[in-house]
Amino acid sequence: MRILVAGAGATGGYFGGRLAQAGRDVTFLVRPGRAAHLAERGLRIRSPEGETVLRPRLITAVDGHYDVVLVAVKSYSLEVALSDVTPALGPRTVVIPLLNGIRHIESLVRRFGMDRAWGGVCMIHATLDENGDVAQMSGLHRLAFGPLDGGDDERLEAVTAALTGAGFDARASYTIVQELWDKWVLLATLGAATTLLRGSIGAINKAPGGREFLHALAAEASAVAAAAGHPIEGKASAMLEATIATTEPATSSMYRDLIQGLPVEADAIVGDMVTEAAKHQVSVPLLSAAHTGLAVYQANL
Repeated sequence: MRILVAGAGATGGYFGGRLAQAGRDVTFLVRPGRAAHLAERGLRIRSPEGETVLRPRLITAVDGHYDVVLVAVKSYSLEVALSDVTPALGPRTVVIPLLNGIRHIESLVRRFGMDRAWGGVCMIHATLDENGDVAQMSGLHRLAFGPLDGGDDERLEAVTAALTGAGFDARASYTIVQELWDKWVLLATLGAATTLLRGSIGAINKAPGGREFLHALAAEASAVAAAAGHPIEGKASAMLEATIATTEPATSSMYRDLIQGLPVEADAIVGDMVTEAAKHQVSVPLLSAAHTGLAVYQANL
C-alpha cells in the first residue's frame, strides 16, 4: 500500500520512519524547509536502542493518490495540512490523524466523510532535538487505528498489514473513539498540570499539595469524559493513575513546547476540554485556570 505521512516532526518522523525502515512504501509530505533539512541530514531517529538514519522519499506537493494518509501535525496546523493532502485521496483512501484531542475528527469527517476519515491514537515520548532529529525518550511507541463507527471495513485488514510489524506496537481498534477520549483525558491532565505549575509530574508530586492537585485535575477531566458518555475505565484509568503518581521527571509535549517559547496546543488539549465541560455543566476550575494561563502565554508570543 502507498502510505503518505503529512508531517515529519517527532510523531510523523518516528512512525513514518519506522514504517519506511520496515520496507513499506512511505512518502513524506513536508514543507520545503523541512524537505531541504531531511535531504541534507537524513531522517534521524535516536531511541533507547540506538540511532537510525533514513533517506525517505520526500515531496512538498501531493503527486497522486495514496491508500493510507497519516496526518501527523500540530492541531494549529491541521486545516492547512488537510488542504495539502486532499489531492492524495482516491475513492478508497483511508485518512488516519495522529493528533491530540477530539476536535480534529470533526474537521476530517466534514472534509472527507465518514468513509475515509478514521480515528488514530498514538502514544510516544518523542521530540525534535536541536538538530531537527527525532529523539525518542522512552520505549513507549503505540499506534491504534480504526473506523470511527467501530464497524467492519473491508480495508481494515490491508491497512492493518501495512501499519503493523514495523518496530512499534500497532493494532486495529474497534473502539477508537473511546481510546481518543482516554488519551485526551490523560493529556489534558498532564498538560494542564505541567504548564500551570511549570514543572514535571515528578516535581509536582514532591511539592506540598502536589499529589492532591494532580488527582483533582484528573478527576475534573475524567468527569467531563463521563458526562460526555466516555468514562475512563479499566486499563485507561489505571494508566492515568500510574502516570500522575510518578516521581520521575515526566513532562507533557505542551510543557516542552512552552519552555522553548513555541506555540502550544492549548485549545485542542485544554481549551476544548473546558468547552466540553460547559456543555455538560461540569465544574472544572483547575482546567479553566490552566486554559487562562495558556491563553496569556499564547498572546505574549
